[in-house]
Amino acid sequence: MSKVIYNGIVIAESNNTIQFEGKKYFPHSAVKEKFFIESEKHSVCPVKGLANYYHLEVNGKRINDAAHYFPNPNPRLKKIQNYIGFGDDLKIED
Repeated sequence: MSKVIYNGIVIAESNNTIQFEGKKYFPHSAVKEKFFIESEKHSVCPVKGLANYYHLEVNGKRINDAAHYFPNPNPRLKKIQNYIGFGDDLKIED
């Protein structure tokens, strides 16, 4: 089982992650929503499409734009739709 840990707390865990371009993506259903705050940031990846972001806040400690997802990815990459990727500053354990 893969886990994302922030500030000593598991914020996501799943056996159904997807590895893509060196990043591990977790299904939306695998995250603990109470730690995720919708960000106003968006970016465009020429391969994956428009990305939306989340801030993470655990026990008063916050990382802005720490997680991203593609609500409508490039049609060739539908497999990452409804999956969340995390920034390099978060610990992911397998």
